[in-house]
Amino acid sequence: MPLIVFSGPRFLAEETLRRTLTGRGLHVRDLPWLAGEEVSAAELIPHLSPGLFGDGGVVVDLAGAKPDKALLELLAGAAVTVAVLDESPAATRLKVYESRGEVIPTPGPARPGDVTGWILARAKTMKLALGRDAAVYLADVFGLDLAGIAGELTKLELLDGSLTRERVAAVVGREPPGDSFAMLGAATAGRPAEAVMQLRRLMASGEDPFRLLGAVVWQYSLVARCVALTLQEGRVNETAAAQRLGVKPYPAKKALEVARRLNEPKIRVHLERILDADLAMKRGLDPAVTLERLIVQLSL
Repeated sequence: MPLIVFSGPRFLAEETLRRTLTGRGLHVRDLPWLAGEEVSAAELIPHLSPGLFGDGGVVVDLAGAKPDKALLELLAGAAVTVAVLDESPAATRLKVYESRGEVIPTPGPARPGDVTGWILARAKTMKLALGRDAAVYLADVFGLDLAGIAGELTKLELLDGSLTRERVAAVVGREPPGDSFAMLGAATAGRPAEAVMQLRRLMASGEDPFRLLGAVVWQYSLVARCVALTLQEGRVNETAAAQRLGVKPYPAKKALEVARRLNEPKIRVHLERILDADLAMKRGLDPAVTLERLIVQLSL
């Protein structure tokens, strides 16, 4: 009987596992499911031999487990179907899987920016008339929580007609969390209302004002360095900026977007205002009011 390994984002890998085993005549709800500390030789051995009423099988969830080579060999040598959930197998485990069994990867969105496309594709499969704005809203609210998104899409199957952002938001009933890069982007683009809205969402989600100011300082330091970089080298792409600044591509991309709206004199003024806000908060002025005032000042 085969060893079948399912990799990829957990929710999607588990979906694929259930669909695959059902297609092969095994009902997941009838199989023992071992996870975490239960994944040991002592716990597994009783489930690795055929039972009196059929070949049987077992599902092994490696989340939180630390399988060694001996345990992997035990799984690979079982006389029943062993379905393994392993989201991101290390190279050594993957080598064992590929040599001793079958690996079924389930690709999914790797970054928040990929989620909208995944939602639209899933909605199309479900025959939902989901608009792109509605998909963007769901991506903003849930991020990489694919299980949460799938649950909302299942609820939306009960609705007829076109699913606009407004209709979907009424069903989901949640505001997207604030985005500090979006806040700075709106501020530097001269959209203070949008920037303040992002700030209020961030604070409503429980973000501490001092931590938010710290994020602004860090992000603006990136922006300032991007301004200097473009002054020295002309237009640079996010990959080059990320390498030069020693950060990941996403924050480099966002910092570049803000930096392209600024010049050296303006960035100096903005940095002075950030310093003033930092001193005001440390002196005991209301943090939320001080942050709002700063965001509006950055919009001027």
